[in-house]
Amino acid sequence: MAAKTKTLHDAFYETLKDVYYAEKQSVRALKKSAKAAEHEDLRSAFETHAEESAEQVERLSQVFEIIGKPARAKTCEAMQGITSEMEEDLEDFAGSPAADAVLAACAQAVEHYEIARYGTLKTWARQLGYEDAAKLLEQTLEEEKKTDALLSQIAERINAEGSEAVEETGAAPRAKAKSKG
Repeated sequence: MAAKTKTLHDAFYETLKDVYYAEKQSVRALKKSAKAAEHEDLRSAFETHAEESAEQVERLSQVFEIIGKPARAKTCEAMQGITSEMEEDLEDFAGSPAADAVLAACAQAVEHYEIARYGTLKTWARQLGYEDAAKLLEQTLEEEKKTDALLSQIAERINAEGSEAVEETGAAPRAKAKSKG
């Protein structure tokens, strides 16, 4: 018997399950990152986005309802890789002047993945006629973009402060640190 031909609806559902898993992992990672962050603005951004992400999980449940499918998670290999890398970086850079910069970078990797997925899901929802789902996904997409922009602003301050700290200790000249980027 021939295998059933996969449709855009199938792709939408599978990607939705993937993002559902990823968003749940993101909530855990954000809470852990908030505890590890030294910089108050970064900690606050992580705490705020953890709450927002919990709401995003609820929104995803609504999308499952709209398409008439059970809200089920499918292991997201990409998010597992990103969070595994974050764990390693937390361990490797703990207590160092670069710790918060590395945390912010890892968080942005999560945001960029989520932005890509939510953009795709929103487009597919519209193509499949799920306008209510598209609106929910658009709301989440905009929150993810806003968080990414905030993390960029915070990272610039953290990185500048870290560069100044290195300059004051004489550990590395500023010109060399800049040219490596």
